[in-house]
Amino acid sequence: MTSALIQRGLPWWDPSALARALARRFGPEGLVLLSGDGGPQGRRAVLGVDPLEAVCCRGLPGDPAASDPFAALRTMAERGGPWLGWLAYEAAAWLEPSVPWRDPEMASLWAVQHDPLIHFDLAARRCWLEGRDPQRLERLAERIEALPRSGDADQAAVSPAVLEAGESLLGEGAGSAAGPRLQSVTGAAAARPVLPDLAAAPIPLSAWRWHTSPGTYAEQVGELLQRIAAGDLFQANLTACCETWLEAPPDPLDLWERLSTACPAPFAGVAIASGEARGEAVISASPERFLQLSPDGRVETRPIKGTRPRSADADQDAAAAAALVCDPKDRAENVMIVDLLRNDLGRVCTPGSIQVPQLVGLESYAQVHHLTSVVTGTLAPGRDLVDLLRACWPGGSISGAPKLRACTRLHGLEPVPRGPYCGSLFHWDARGGFDSSILIRSVMASGRRLRVHAGGGIVADSDPAAEAEEMGWKIGPLLEALA
Repeated sequence: MTSALIQRGLPWWDPSALARALARRFGPEGLVLLSGDGGPQGRRAVLGVDPLEAVCCRGLPGDPAASDPFAALRTMAERGGPWLGWLAYEAAAWLEPSVPWRDPEMASLWAVQHDPLIHFDLAARRCWLEGRDPQRLERLAERIEALPRSGDADQAAVSPAVLEAGESLLGEGAGSAAGPRLQSVTGAAAARPVLPDLAAAPIPLSAWRWHTSPGTYAEQVGELLQRIAAGDLFQANLTACCETWLEAPPDPLDLWERLSTACPAPFAGVAIASGEARGEAVISASPERFLQLSPDGRVETRPIKGTRPRSADADQDAAAAAALVCDPKDRAENVMIVDLLRNDLGRVCTPGSIQVPQLVGLESYAQVHHLTSVVTGTLAPGRDLVDLLRACWPGGSISGAPKLRACTRLHGLEPVPRGPYCGSLFHWDARGGFDSSILIRSVMASGRRLRVHAGGGIVADSDPAAEAEEMGWKIGPLLEALA
């Protein structure tokens, strides 16, 4: 095997169509399809099938059968990429054992190495193979070129909503730190895509069992408000959860096709586990970047705080966006997390390198409007990706401030572990670059069980009823897409 990366062009395929065709050829285990890879958000995608190997960590410290996911990441770093996979929220137990973490039930780290990977430029409609083993690369190219086409798959365009999600960010300049940057990431909410006709049975809304009802969620918000008023916290990201049990294990690609069509997002992805985590999968329509690290040490994170639902009525939709931009509660929530992330990055970045090129900018997706900020920095000499992950885990936007105290208080309110939810899907490439999402707007599959979470940041002027309603805005489109 040569150490040099080689590339080989392919005829154009839609990423989902090629993933489906290759899953039939190789089996779905170990398949990972991610968007937002290493370039303008939503424009690029990467697909891995037929993995060389898998890494899996499970359990919590103190369990003799458990393994440390950050130690595994260090070993992966020494061996080099590419690696694709997920890191669960409760991986933080290996960093902060003082918090009474729950066993995440699913793998705390699952990652696979592929050679080659399939890369896509969705706007230019190009795809190609990249890897180090020329024999494996040519063999996969031959198999792809011999795949039967379904209808006019070779000419099939990517969903317009997906293209709009990526292309609206191409060439955008940085927003002003003094105020919001108005930006539309998708087209009009009224132009909803048509769901594909899939073989998977729909999941009726009535099939979902709530661990936390809207009424209970509002009561929990009230408890957090009391703690905030007493000076115990500044902010906490409270989540709710529902789950359903199917008659048979689901097809994650069917779920992915439904979710990505109904809820296009720039950091969407599906990861179907193999090896020790076989039977587990993460299906995500996340709009949020967690950490991006370029090979030259530049770091970016894009925290989201502040949400309003889209409307098919253009005037109402614009009014909702304007209300979000001007809302002091949502702006304070966002700025608070920006400060937390600046502090996290400051632990591993060069002093003076941390900047906020966009503070509280508006980004609009198919289902909701969001407020998003951008924080950047430069990794200090002697620091690497694993140091960066340890400094920032779990993400500030899905924990709270102060972070450890927020995690402790949330543990006392949330009835089930989060697992990969509020963790991250990531792509660690062969050149040393890294990109990752915050796993929100996502479905966790384990055997016959599907679990979906949603939540939001609670601050001093949060209203319990409004927070419970916002939780519904976030989780509703996911359940409707599966129904």
